[in-house]
Amino acid sequence: MKTKTGFRLRNVCGENVIVAEGIENIDFSKIISMNESAAYLWQKVEGKPFTIDDLTRLLCEAYEVDEETAKADSQTVFQQWLEAGIAEE
Repeated sequence: MKTKTGFRLRNVCGENVIVAEGIENIDFSKIISMNESAAYLWQKVEGKPFTIDDLTRLLCEAYEVDEETAKADSQTVFQQWLEAGIAEE
């Protein structure tokens, strides 16, 4: 799994959003906003291969959360990234 090339996390007016870089990625039909933990995960894995277990470990290291909850949240976040078209398997 990996994040798709051409998408960057930016802070816009206090909101964490994914923006497309490059003319081929421009699509203004939707804006992808991320909460603090999703933005943290994106920053840690952007441009690198990763697994759900990697995301789970990162959540457990950064937040007071048990592994089962972190894994479920990691799977949800990754599925949302896939559906938004900003990550790929």
